[in-house]
Parts: sequence; structure tokens; C-alpha cells
Amino acid sequence: MASNVEELLDMLYELIDEAKAVPLSSDRCMVDRDRALDLLEDIRSQFPVELAEAKKLMASRNDYIASAKREADAIRKQAEMEAQHKVSESEILAQVKAKAHEMVRQAEERSRELRRVANDYCEDALKRTEEAVSDAYDEIKQSHAKFRAVANVSSQPSMTGSGRVPVYDAEQDQ
Repeated sequence: MASNVEELLDMLYELIDEAKAVPLSSDRCMVDRDRALDLLEDIRSQFPVELAEAKKLMASRNDYIASAKREADAIRKQAEMEAQHKVSESEILAQVKAKAHEMVRQAEERSRELRRVANDYCEDALKRTEEAVSDAYDEIKQSHAKFRAVANVSSQPSMTGSGRVPVYDAEQDQ
């Protein structure tokens, strides 16, 4: 069994690509309907897995931001502690305060940058995931409609009386 939607779609593509051609037709083929429907059902069942992965990605992003905040707070606290321990002369105290403020500024700047990078990364990953899920869902709907059309055509009695079963024609769907 395939592990994700992309692999299942590849399997469905291969099933259709490797299907036997209908005699006297170069653009028509016969597909194992049950196998194709099984693959579509597997794809449908994988959607919750893909969504769970997106939720994990969001949780990871939140953890990353929280970690950046903790790091910034730790740096700030360290700077404040260093400033308190170096209280002696006014000049040294002024230097320590300036250094502490600079460290705090750098920590806040780093925190903002980490937050921005994390947000950009998560936004991009979620966008790609959303597009992949949307594309896969659109393909499934199209494939399902085509297979339903084939099923309806093949279940109708033959008009010619020759006993031949009508064959799915992809050109008619376009």
C-alpha cells in the first residue's frame, strides 16, 4: 500500500497509462475499474493523513516561535543579571547598561527575524500542501466523473445489437 496521496496518484496514472488499448483504436483503452476505484478510495482515505501532517507543521511552527521567545527571554535575563553584578562605578555601570540594552536589542531583533523566517517557512509549506491537496482532489473528482461516465455507458444496452459493449471515449469528455 502506498504511503501518501502522491504515490497513490502515481499508481492511478500508471494503471491508466499501462492499460491495454482497445482494438482498432489508438486513443482508447480498457482500465480495471475495480482497481481504479480502489486507488481513488485509498487517495480519499489519505486526505486526513495529509491534513494531520499540515497540523503537525503548524504545531512545529508554534514550537519554533516559542523556542525563539524563550531564547530571547533567556538572553535578556542574562544581560540583566550581568548588568546587576557589575554595579560599581558610574562609568562601568553605564557601559554595562549599554551592553545589556544592546544584547536585548539584538535578542529582540533575532527573535523577530526567527519569527519572520518561521512564519515564511510555514506559510510556504502550508501553501504547497494546500495546492497539492487541492490538485489531487481536483484530479480525483475528474477521474471519478470519468469512471462514473464509463460505468453508465457500459451499463446501457447496445444500440447496434452486435453485443459489443461501448468503450469510454476521452475525447467526448473534453
